[in-house]
Amino acid sequence: MSLDTPKVPGVPDRFAQFPSELAARVRTMRLGASSIPTLLAHPDWVTPAPVMIWLHGRTVSKELDPGRYLRWLRAGIATCAIDLPGHGERFDESMQLPECTLDILLQAVGEIDQITAALSSPHFRGCFDQSRFGIGGMSAGGMTTLRRLCDPHPFTCAAIEGATGWLEGLYAPLRSGMPVRSSTLPQHPQDKIKALDPTRRLASFKPLPLLVLHSEKDEVVPWAGMRVFLSNLKDRYIVAGADASLIEIKTWPTTGAPQEHSGFGRVSAEAKTVQTDFLARHLGATPIEANA
Repeated sequence: MSLDTPKVPGVPDRFAQFPSELAARVRTMRLGASSIPTLLAHPDWVTPAPVMIWLHGRTVSKELDPGRYLRWLRAGIATCAIDLPGHGERFDESMQLPECTLDILLQAVGEIDQITAALSSPHFRGCFDQSRFGIGGMSAGGMTTLRRLCDPHPFTCAAIEGATGWLEGLYAPLRSGMPVRSSTLPQHPQDKIKALDPTRRLASFKPLPLLVLHSEKDEVVPWAGMRVFLSNLKDRYIVAGADASLIEIKTWPTTGAPQEHSGFGRVSAEAKTVQTDFLARHLGATPIEANA
C-alpha cells in the first residue's frame, strides 16, 4: 500500500475540480499486490462506514464525476473509486481502444478481491465496514461488476449504469438476434466473449439488491440487450427463492447525454438521487449531519 500520487494525464491538479467539502475528505492510495490506483473518500476517517467500490467507464478516470462521491459522502457512504486497467494513473494509450474492452474487464474482475482485502486491512482501523460493501460501475465498470457478482463475493448491494450482462448480445448481435448498433462494433473472439459473459453464469449469481439505470436510447450499450439479461436474472432470483423486486430498474426514454450513454444529461441529478437513496437504504448508511 503506497501513498504515492502520480499525476493523472490531463488532470494537472487532481482535486482542482472537486468541491472543497469532498476534497478535504479524499485520499489517493495504491492498493493490493497489483498497486491498483484508488480514490478514497470517507465521512470522517474514523467511524465505521459502508463503502461503495466504483468502477468508471472506458476512456475516463476515477476522478470523473465528483458530484457522485459528494452525494455518497453526505449520505454517510465512503467511496473507493478505482482506475480501470490502462486508465488514469496507469494510462496506456492502446487500452483506450474499444477492441480492448474485454481485456480491461478480465483484468479488473481479477483485481476486485485485492481491493476488498485492502479495505478490510488493519491499516484503515476499521473505518471501512467490511460487512457493508457495495459495488458498481458505469458502462465497462458496470459490466465488470456484473461479471464479478457471478462468483462468491462479500457485497451487500450493487448499482450499475449504462451496462449490460449479456456480452454476446452486445458484441455478436446478429448471432444473438439483437439489433445491430448504429455505431461501429469492435470484433471480439467468441471464446473471449463467452469467458466473460455474465449471462452464461447466472446459475452462480447470488441474489442481492441491484439498481439498474439506463437510457432507453443508449447508442453504445443498447437497452434491448440489457432488458433481456434482466428478465433472465429475475428468473434466476425466483429459482433461488429470492424476490425479483430486489432488482430495481430506472430508465428514461431519452436523457440528452452524448450518445445517450455518457452520463445522464438533463436527468443526471435525478439519476444520482435515485442511486444515492438506493445505496443508503441497502447499506444502512447514516447521513454525516446525524453524526455531527
